[in-house]
Amino acid sequence: MTIDGTDFRIQQKGVAKRGNAFGSHKYAGKSVLRYKLGIDILKGNLVWVEGPYPAGAWPDIKIFLNTLAGHLLPGERVEADNGYVGHPDKIKCPNNDCNPERNLGMQSAARSRHKTFNGHLKNWGILERTYRHDIKLHGTVFTACAVITQLCVANGEPLFEVEYGDALGSD
Repeated sequence: MTIDGTDFRIQQKGVAKRGNAFGSHKYAGKSVLRYKLGIDILKGNLVWVEGPYPAGAWPDIKIFLNTLAGHLLPGERVEADNGYVGHPDKIKCPNNDCNPERNLGMQSAARSRHKTFNGHLKNWGILERTYRHDIKLHGTVFTACAVITQLCVANGEPLFEVEYGDALGSD
């Protein structure tokens, strides 16, 4: 699977400042909730959702190591962007040395398709704009939007196809 995070703005209490547990560099330090998604490389389906996390306190790699990494079998790895550098036994990203140059195009296509799914989530107004409702419900709202988006993918609005080949134990 490809894994990637997506951030959603929440109401800011006070001014954005360094050290804010919810602050995101993507939004100039403003408050954000972060979710992680996993997309099946072969079929393009959503297969994993994790979150919400306060973006400033939980970078991508920390969420992965505290959640999904422990569920991978020996020899299994995920495709990710360079926000996940390190741990080449579990993660394949452009800057990890486990990536032969010949695979970079194929891996880039898989990550691009994942970004397309993330983009579909931003089409939901409640996720695209700053969330102004009960913060305890954000995870439920996000999960509902993610499931409906996956149902659209599975029922006539598929993501673009990706050719991918990576046998276990070989790069």
